[in-house]
Amino acid sequence: MPRLEEILTNLVDRLREAKEQGWLGEVAAIEASLAAAEQKLTAMRDLAARHTTVHLGMPDFRGAVARIDPEQRNEGAKQ
Repeated sequence: MPRLEEILTNLVDRLREAKEQGWLGEVAAIEASLAAAEQKLTAMRDLAARHTTVHLGMPDFRGAVARIDPEQRNEGAKQ
């Protein structure tokens, strides 16, 4: 979001300059870009506020995996 905030600041500066110079076409274009950027920033902030990180932890497979000690493995190989 910092980049979008920087873009918004730049657009506001450009809008002020365009109004001072009397560039009416440029003013209209910058106002449209500014409105779209503000809408995007609002949507990003809303999304960031709704999203939370959920820690799921590490899966534990110890109960599902049979462990065979070395003596049992050797007895199975002899048979």
